[in-house]
Amino acid sequence: MVSEGIGALFLETHNWGKAARFFQALGYEIEFETDHQSGQLRSKVGPPVFIAEIPEDRTPGMQLVLRIADAEAAAQQLKDLGLEGPFEPTHFGTMMTTLRDPDGRVWGLQAPLSGHTSEQA
Repeated sequence: MVSEGIGALFLETHNWGKAARFFQALGYEIEFETDHQSGQLRSKVGPPVFIAEIPEDRTPGMQLVLRIADAEAAAQQLKDLGLEGPFEPTHFGTMMTTLRDPDGRVWGLQAPLSGHTSEQA
């Protein structure tokens, strides 16, 4: 399994509108919005930023997601390393899992759905 680089940055916020306007002021454009206070923004370079609104009683988090080519092959390699983390389909058309590095940080791994190239995901 070889990472193809950073695939996305996932952010949580207490206010989707304010967070989106902040990134728009930095040159990002809204690529899509959902009907549940979340959406994805893109700049001309780099990975997209997906922002999701969470309840006020939760602390907003952030997760870096690495792009990989093949979820099935990666799942087997992770299992061989003793790391569990099944890939599951997302509502935005990819396969994704999360895992912890040796220092406890949470990382996402994202692959295209079968039949799609990584450029389509």
